[in-house]
Amino acid sequence: MTSFPAAARRVRDEQEPLRRRLWALRECALRFGPYGFRATWHHLIVRNGIPERLEADPHSLVRAVDELGEARDLWLPQLIVYERRRRVDKAMRRVPDPADLPRLGLYCPAPEVHPGERLAVVIGRVIERWRTGAEFCAGCAGPHVPVGICPTCGVCEDPRRLKRAYPPAGHRQDAEERWKAIWQRRLPPPRRPQ
Repeated sequence: MTSFPAAARRVRDEQEPLRRRLWALRECALRFGPYGFRATWHHLIVRNGIPERLEADPHSLVRAVDELGEARDLWLPQLIVYERRRRVDKAMRRVPDPADLPRLGLYCPAPEVHPGERLAVVIGRVIERWRTGAEFCAGCAGPHVPVGICPTCGVCEDPRRLKRAYPPAGHRQDAEERWKAIWQRRLPPPRRPQ
């Protein structure tokens, strides 16, 4: 088990075999996956053009880890501020207000349906919404969808409150086949939320 910075260094290390660099990128997406691992992985593959044959564009791995690292660097200060405040609250035996917890709230249940902008732009909107208390979808800046999946960007703010299982029961095998294709970077055409 490694940290995000250690895995990011391995992605950038041109002496490492491409396969190991890809696995290091996977480790980074596991450590910081704002949309959930599968949707974050799909976002990185599509947005940075990581090909099925890594030899065709080895620099795409570096572009992907740079994008992920940029978003993580925006989010970490928010967590540090929360941790400090939480330590003081614990010392005073205060029960935390769930609204004070800095949550990304960007889970995308369908791996192929997620915001298309750079992760840093979306994380910036999350931070703005969290600080100001504004009511808009952090994924696309559209109308706020408190329960369910945003029809524009596919973000589910609180997956615990999702009314139905995703994917629907009849589509689970298809979803697993599509995930396998995403993982192998043989990307099928994207699906939009219904």
